[in-house]
Amino acid sequence: MNPLLIPVVAAQAVYVRLSTETLPPAGGPDSGTAGGTAGAAADAAAGAGPLRIAVVGESTAAGCGVERHEDGFTGQFARELSARTGRPVDWSVFGRYGATARRIRYRLVPELDTGLHVAALLAGVNDVLTRRSSQDWGDDLAAVVGELAQRADQVLVTGIPPFGEFPSIPKTLGRYLGERAAVLDEVAQRVCSEVQGVTWIPSANVLPMGPDFFARDRFHPSAQGYREWAQVVAGKVAL
Repeated sequence: MNPLLIPVVAAQAVYVRLSTETLPPAGGPDSGTAGGTAGAAADAAAGAGPLRIAVVGESTAAGCGVERHEDGFTGQFARELSARTGRPVDWSVFGRYGATARRIRYRLVPELDTGLHVAALLAGVNDVLTRRSSQDWGDDLAAVVGELAQRADQVLVTGIPPFGEFPSIPKTLGRYLGERAAVLDEVAQRVCSEVQGVTWIPSANVLPMGPDFFARDRFHPSAQGYREWAQVVAGKVAL
């Protein structure tokens, strides 16, 4: 980016911080089961019990933008997987508002169980916003991905959402953040390619983001946005 635009970026960043509403994480239980129980006994007898999934990450994993986890990414992801497989899905959420990859690595991942079928990682936005270096991001992400791969049969890592699409972010600031995100995404793609069973999903797969994609803060997804996002990620699950 042109260095002459940095003062504009700084001013717009201050404006966004002061004007953007802070939405709380989703309420209610942070674990549950999606999908009906009809036929569950037969499935169990056939050795096909519920799928076990976990979603870990930042505020999107925590469900900011919706009132209940059932309407957030995790609940929508679980329902989509249940619909695709015909099996119930046991889900758990491990998300924290403002979490960087460093916090996810040391505070959240150790809480996850082993024996998961799928683990999804939603991260990177806060690493961009806090100006973490690509080296630090890569080191923490590699550790997180490695740990998740030991706990789950398949790991899905989502690309950093496109800041330029966020209604709450002015154009110049969005372009600046997008450039920083692209650098971290490049690192993420490389890290994920080096670990078996890990799939990186670029944020471009979720585009375009329509007016109903965002919650009232115009930053986090709405229930509709989480649904669209979860459908894309579920399509990458090999089950």
